[in-house]
This record gives sequence, structure tokens and C-alpha cells, in this order.
Amino acid sequence: MRHVTDDERRARIARRHGIAPGLRAADAESATRAMTVLHATEPATVYLSLAARVDGLSRADVDRVLYDERTLVKQLAMRRTLFVFPLDLLPAAWGSASARVAGIERKRIAKDIVLAGLADDGDAWLDDARVRVLRHLDDLPDGAQAGEVRALFPELATAITVSPGSQWNHTRVLTHLGATADIVRAVNTGHWRISRPRYTRMEHWLAEVPEAWGEREGYAELTARWLRSFGPGTTDDLAWWLGSTKTAVSAALADLDAVPAVLDDGRSAWLLPDDLEVEQPVAPWAALLPVLDPTVMGWKERGFYLGDLGSRLFDRNGNAGNTAWWDGRIVGSWVQDDAGRVHLHLLREVPPEGLAALELEADRLETWLDGERVGTVYPSPAMQSARADLS
Repeated sequence: MRHVTDDERRARIARRHGIAPGLRAADAESATRAMTVLHATEPATVYLSLAARVDGLSRADVDRVLYDERTLVKQLAMRRTLFVFPLDLLPAAWGSASARVAGIERKRIAKDIVLAGLADDGDAWLDDARVRVLRHLDDLPDGAQAGEVRALFPELATAITVSPGSQWNHTRVLTHLGATADIVRAVNTGHWRISRPRYTRMEHWLAEVPEAWGEREGYAELTARWLRSFGPGTTDDLAWWLGSTKTAVSAALADLDAVPAVLDDGRSAWLLPDDLEVEQPVAPWAALLPVLDPTVMGWKERGFYLGDLGSRLFDRNGNAGNTAWWDGRIVGSWVQDDAGRVHLHLLREVPPEGLAALELEADRLETWLDGERVGTVYPSPAMQSARADLS
């Protein structure tokens, strides 16, 4: 059985994720393909993840592929998370991961509608609500913001409370329509660090809307892309990343003729059948990655690059904060001060050459940000501690 060491896995990260200097991607599209998808829960993550992987990339370059050329598209998918997808991967997600999210979300909305006393049939209410939105957007090729859609739902003028601490409004309908790919987050009317999207019909956004793939075929394609980017990975890694069942993962692995491998800790993992050659070592490298970067969030089992720093670099809900990397391992975090300067917050001992390389990356990031400060709703304990030290 193919044995893939932790050292080799870290070399794969450097090359395949394009984050090591000298191994970076040529443009935003290729950088996104290298990662399969990009996390887009926070809009700044997309820009910062791409800037970490593409030299000379500007904010305008990212805006162009997202909003003008539309070769990268935002889609709600795995684990009810918003991602940026390469255009050709959308049909696979629509028929599998996105469809699963839509089904789960439908059940929740229908249940909450009944609990709130708005209707006796929650599914019928949701179907009517979806029609209201789609008809409204039919004649608006440029789409509408969420606030502009609110008037369609007078019964939701006040947020619904269905349980202590649980409130929701008409945006849940937009979420469901996004999961079913009937609408899409189009142009962002805020700046690159704030999400204020216009929602539009998918057929208004794309020149040609492809047909969704079947569930099994969709999961197989997503699994193949993930293994190319993140393999070797375990069944648990895949089930977590896909937000799917192990049954669906097993079927996808069988359809791909995936090859078993063994990791340093003895766990079984998987590789694509044409991806069995040993990855050659990579010279030590440094990188600074943003909140929810796809490299940090790529696996469920993260010990080979994270070590014992999980509680300091992830919040209680499993969201990763900013990370600093040296030679394939996370060694700390980074934050900005009030003037926008980038500061390292290291949690492991780093050799002098590593510290010098990380400082170069901090200078590179600070130059790219050009004084703009990026906030987050997912600060890790390490980020909070670093910010306190700067105060």
C-alpha cells in the first residue's frame, strides 16, 4: 500500500495549493482550481486567499473574474457554506452538495414557519415565497439587494423567533433559492471587505446555465477535484468537507477507482489512481493565509500541519482565523494594527531563516492591503490575544 508521509503531504500543499513563493499560480482562475473552491463566507477571504497565491494580483483582477467575466461564481454548497466555484464545477455541486443543503434547509424553514404560526403547511409557504422572489427578479436583470426584497414579505416585517436565540427573516428564502441555484449572489455593492450583494436570477447572470448533474456523478466529480487538491485524505476528511454521508463518499471513491494509501499515523487514506507518484521535497517556505482559507479548512484531521494549536487558531465553531506558515506547518497567526500594519503572532519557535521569510510575507501582505484594515467575525483566540498586545 502506498505510504504517504507527513513530509510528503506538506510538500503537496506547497506545490498544489500554490502558496510557496516560486510555486504560485498564474491568475485567479488557476489559483481557484488549484484549491477546488474558495471559502467566501467572508468576502475578504476570497481576495486574500487569491493574493496569497498569485503574485501581482489586484482587487480589480478579482472583481473582473467574479463580476465581469464570471468565470468564478459564488454558490452555497458543502456544509451550508458559501464558496467561489470555477464555472465548470457548478453543475456537479448543484446536483449533489448544494441539493443536499437545499433539502435540509427546506425542512428547517417549513418547520419554523409552522412553529411561528405563519402557515399550517410550511412547504407550501416556502414554495409560494420562492415564486414571489423569482417573479420579482424576472424583470430585474441587475438583481436586487436583500433589503429590496423585504417588501415582498409583510408577514416577516418583524424577525421570527422560533426558539430562544433563534430568529430569522426573509433572507432564509434567499438562502434556499441560492442553494437550489435559482438565484446567485451577483455584483457586490459594498467594497471588497463587506458583503452587500445583489441577488439575480441565475439565467440573468450566466450566458448559458448548464444542467445540474446527477447526485452520484456530482459527488464523484467533487471528490476527484478534492483528492487532486488535498489528497491523500481519509473518508472522514471527505465526508466532513463535502458535508455528505460516508455512503456517498464510498460510492464516489468506488466510481473513481480511488487507491488506498496509509498515513504516518496509520490511518487509511485515498489517492486518485493517476496520482501515485511520490511528491518531491520543497524548499522551506513561508505564507500568511486569511480567515477560513481553503488550505487551513481542507481537512477534518489537521494534525500534520496544525499540531496542537487548534484551540488557539480556530474558534469554538471550527472557523479558522488568520494563520502563519513555515515549511508546511502552521506556526502562528497575524493581525493588523490600527494603522493597517501587519504583525506576526508566532506560537511556535521558528528558525532565523523562517522568521525572515515570514517577515517578507508580512511586508508583501501589508503592501497589498495598502493601509486597509480587514475585520472578521471569526477572530481566533490567537488573533484576539495579538490584538490585545497591540492595544
